[in-house]
Amino acid sequence: MDREDWNARYAAQELLWGAEPNRFLAAELGSVPPRGRALDLACGEGRNALWLAKLGWVVTAVDYSDVAIARARRLAAAQHVDVEWIQADATAFIPAPAAFQLVIIAYLHLPEADRRTVLAHAAGALGAGGTLFMIGHARVNLTDGVGGPQRAELLWEPAEIRREVAALGLTVLRAEHVRRPVETPDGVKDAIVRAERSAR
Repeated sequence: MDREDWNARYAAQELLWGAEPNRFLAAELGSVPPRGRALDLACGEGRNALWLAKLGWVVTAVDYSDVAIARARRLAAAQHVDVEWIQADATAFIPAPAAFQLVIIAYLHLPEADRRTVLAHAAGALGAGGTLFMIGHARVNLTDGVGGPQRAELLWEPAEIRREVAALGLTVLRAEHVRRPVETPDGVKDAIVRAERSAR
């Protein structure tokens, strides 16, 4: 989908992804004390960025859609939450090197070459001891589940993401499938990856 497709999708529905943070992000990082700056790539309407900022992180959030960013700004103002919102293509956005202690990538589904570009930028943005957290639709949804793009090359396979992240010098702590309950018998299969840069 191009920017105008995303703009139309966001404009057609208020809070397309809901107001609460992603359940896996909250479970994984809700008890982690904020350690400085966090970067949310492909932030959508900002639900995860707002949640992180409320926890005490200093958050920068980036999204392709200007409609989504405008809505995120309104939500932040209404909730009196300070987030730096940037409208940009995640494949072209290059964050400051080693500037963040947390980078999250949630449901950003791109062709492999573009995904590797975003991952390289994300890894480069992590400072010593920083955490990369990723959650996305898994490829197994094509045969065992529902949701996400219907093109295999856009969906995530944990083992592939593990290899790509490890090749960037990060230590992978978790890379697996998780089931997200939805109103279908099979639910949605997501892929979750958590990695860290060495503290040295």
